[in-house]
Amino acid sequence: MSKEMQGTEKHSPRYHSLDTWPAQDILESLWASQLRAISCIQHAIPEISASAEAIAKRLTDGGRLFYIGAGSSGHLAIQDCVELNPTYGWPLDKMVPLIAGGKDALLAPMGGAEDNEHIAIDALNKHAINAQDVIIAVAASGSTPYTLAAVNHAQSQGCLVISIANNRHAPTFEHADHSIFLDSGSEVIAGSTRMAAGTAQKAALNMLSTLTMTKLGHVHDGLMVSMVINNEKLEKRGAAIIQEITGTDSETSKNCLKAADKNIKLAVLLAMKYTKSDAEKALANNQGHLRQAMEQLK
Repeated sequence: MSKEMQGTEKHSPRYHSLDTWPAQDILESLWASQLRAISCIQHAIPEISASAEAIAKRLTDGGRLFYIGAGSSGHLAIQDCVELNPTYGWPLDKMVPLIAGGKDALLAPMGGAEDNEHIAIDALNKHAINAQDVIIAVAASGSTPYTLAAVNHAQSQGCLVISIANNRHAPTFEHADHSIFLDSGSEVIAGSTRMAAGTAQKAALNMLSTLTMTKLGHVHDGLMVSMVINNEKLEKRGAAIIQEITGTDSETSKNCLKAADKNIKLAVLLAMKYTKSDAEKALANNQGHLRQAMEQLK
């Protein structure tokens, strides 16, 4: 069996005659497969941690965050990417989601695009990638031509390359600065990597981006202090965050949030009785890290 046929592509004899099993037995097997997918991430924690530290450093220096993938892996990568702005206030111009087949691939199969190496390189060249940028490449097999070409080209341009794959011998690992191997094993439905492999990828992406954004100062006491407030529900959540951090009353929190133009970090400092000018200066001096700004203002 070839290396790329190991892991995610391997047909396990355990599921022989699966279609004849009782419904509950099929679901039990699917459930067990999902559990394994989550548990395998524990072994990848050291590499996820090192990856997040490296990503945060590049982004602090002005880099952009690219997510690249094809098919199911591409969908998961893009999902993680687009949630960074509303959750952590990560600038839209500093994140670039790329999937084989472009936007059309989000709603319809674009299988042929996965085999096209040129469109991956063209997309990266269009964005003029450079050594400040970060590429997070996701591919279950790690051998998808589109994703592999993107990884190779990004490395040649000096980008920080993070490869996430579910096969130990993934070719994308050979051209990555950090390789996150997720040993999710054989799929219950052979080759259907939207299942166990996808579950492991989703969880690993959650962990990677959450740690990165925490290192960049967008999380304080487990609270989303950089979230984008664009509706009434989030205004209430923002005011509650200010209350929790400062211990002030609800009305003061709401007023400070309004005075800060819905900037939670700034509003926290206003609620702590610092002037707007001093608060803005402290946040700027500390690259938006609220805790560090609070220490400076003491």
